[in-house]
Amino acid sequence: IAGAVLLKGNTKGAVVQNAAAPTANTADFSDAIIEPINAKDHILGDKNAKIVVVEYSDIECPFCKVFHATMHTVLKQRSDVAWVFRHYPIAQLHSKASHEAEATECAYEQGGNEAFWKYIDRLFEITPSNNGLEEKELTNSAQFTGLNTSSFYTCLQSGKYKDQIQNDIDKGVKAKVNGTPTSYVLVNGKLVGNIPGAQPLEEVIKRLNAIK
Repeated sequence: IAGAVLLKGNTKGAVVQNAAAPTANTADFSDAIIEPINAKDHILGDKNAKIVVVEYSDIECPFCKVFHATMHTVLKQRSDVAWVFRHYPIAQLHSKASHEAEATECAYEQGGNEAFWKYIDRLFEITPSNNGLEEKELTNSAQFTGLNTSSFYTCLQSGKYKDQIQNDIDKGVKAKVNGTPTSYVLVNGKLVGNIPGAQPLEEVIKRLNAIK
């Protein structure tokens, strides 16, 4: 209910109500600073793809859950597109999201990029969103995706990836993100457009097709 109140008037994505910050659905991204893609980023698709969609996402955001599935479909249809996932948990809306983001990094620690995507796909698949995912499902998902649950649990309890999640958030702030999902389109490393909120598949494909 609280989320519905905060999201009133915005059906495309979760937005933090902050008058001093730009909204996620603004078309003005000209002064957004997008951190260059590096080896620590989580990339799905060809890392040398001409077009890269950089998404800032919150695992407990219901709109992110929808857009996550949309992006998987995009990659099935477009071999020239890659997808970078960066964490942007919004604590004001989803108190569990940061901890879940840490869990995905513990998956990455064990099995690299492949394990990260398997694990985060599982979380998005099973979460009811809006803080509905039970804590036990983080370890259950580790087992489901073939990770060593003992090592995973130790990693998650240590909090060792809190700073890394905050680093992604800091990148998002520089990129003018204040809602999720917010995505940016890069062509050969250059920012050429954005995808505000959980746009439907047809709109995402339309925007990508418009890129020359």
